[in-house]
Amino acid sequence: MAGTPTSLRLHISFFGRRNVGKSSLVNALTGQAVALVSPVPGTTTDPVQRAMELKPLGPVVLIDTAGLDDEGELGRLRVERTRQVLDRTDLAVVVLECGQEPGELEQSLVRALKARRIPAVGAVNKADLDPAAAARQAAACSKRFGFPFVPTSATGSPGVELLRQAIIDQAPGDRQQIPLLADLIRPGDLVVLVVPIDSGAPKGRLILPQVQAIREILDAGGTALVVRDRDLRKVLEQLPDRPALVVTDSQVFARVDADTPPEIPLTSFSILMARHKGDLREMVEGARAIASLRPGDRVLIAEACTHHRQPDDIATVKIPRWLRSHVGGDLEFEWARGREMPPDLGRYRLIIHCGGCMINRRLMVSRIRRARAAGVPIVNYGICIAYLMGVLPRALSPFRDLEVSGL
Repeated sequence: MAGTPTSLRLHISFFGRRNVGKSSLVNALTGQAVALVSPVPGTTTDPVQRAMELKPLGPVVLIDTAGLDDEGELGRLRVERTRQVLDRTDLAVVVLECGQEPGELEQSLVRALKARRIPAVGAVNKADLDPAAAARQAAACSKRFGFPFVPTSATGSPGVELLRQAIIDQAPGDRQQIPLLADLIRPGDLVVLVVPIDSGAPKGRLILPQVQAIREILDAGGTALVVRDRDLRKVLEQLPDRPALVVTDSQVFARVDADTPPEIPLTSFSILMARHKGDLREMVEGARAIASLRPGDRVLIAEACTHHRQPDDIATVKIPRWLRSHVGGDLEFEWARGREMPPDLGRYRLIIHCGGCMINRRLMVSRIRRARAAGVPIVNYGICIAYLMGVLPRALSPFRDLEVSGL
């Protein structure tokens, strides 16, 4: 559980005004002083997160946010960061103080939660000051907002057990329903994973999608065979039976396509991630926009994580080079890294996103929705590269329910 990546954890975020006790509740739930606690309003500035195991849900991450009523220019920026946390929230905890009447700030927050279909629970905190009043307030807020509120206290009775149980009861159960590849194979199948070992490969380890693929293959009763791209042809020739599937790193799509017989299904880790974390159909449709790119168009390349740049970096070197060659001229590239995206996506002709292995599905889907609302096509690295290499129809062949034409 301790080693579970943040992107695979249920994200539980705490929202409310300053000094209502959000940080105290986070500390009480984790059993540790994760968030700084002070009677001074505005102690929490940027979102603070803590990974833990919450039985029976499993690995979760708790996110403590700045107060919705923060003031001043810095306060406005803090509130904006708090609002951005909504994009990666799987379950929200709305915290009120005992005796505090919900106002427009809370109503606006609840509207945003419902618009995003984020399940929520409420906490009437500091209930130890007046347990009867807190119970009445929790009942009234439950009826008013349409999700359960519970009286709670980080220091005394009724404690945090009611809140813990409410979180367990309201937690979404379908956040990981879309597998990476387990539904594409059967027990006994052999899956060949093509993993280049080059300057971009992390030293001494595999990247997360490769590890996830191996685990899902084993869980499905299959066999995973991991090879380097330059060894693939020889390995396939030596196998007594053909594999059920070949999965490759997108950067070597052209070579792997040439070395893999046409009767063997082929796709990439990144394309699997497009389905697992986002919306494969919409990203495939976004690939059509590549054909209409013209020199001078503005393209956003979005990476969900930050890492040391290699001389032949996929985001800053390879994809721009391949796209310039495709359009026959220069393009205007911009890059977004980490959890933040530019506010005005309408300025771009195309968004090319990484596989999203370091963010949760909720945030990836939120970014796709933002692109759709702005009228901007979005693809991910694997789909973009497969299109540019002329192998996208083949790379989509394992997904039998995906009907595509003109690609």
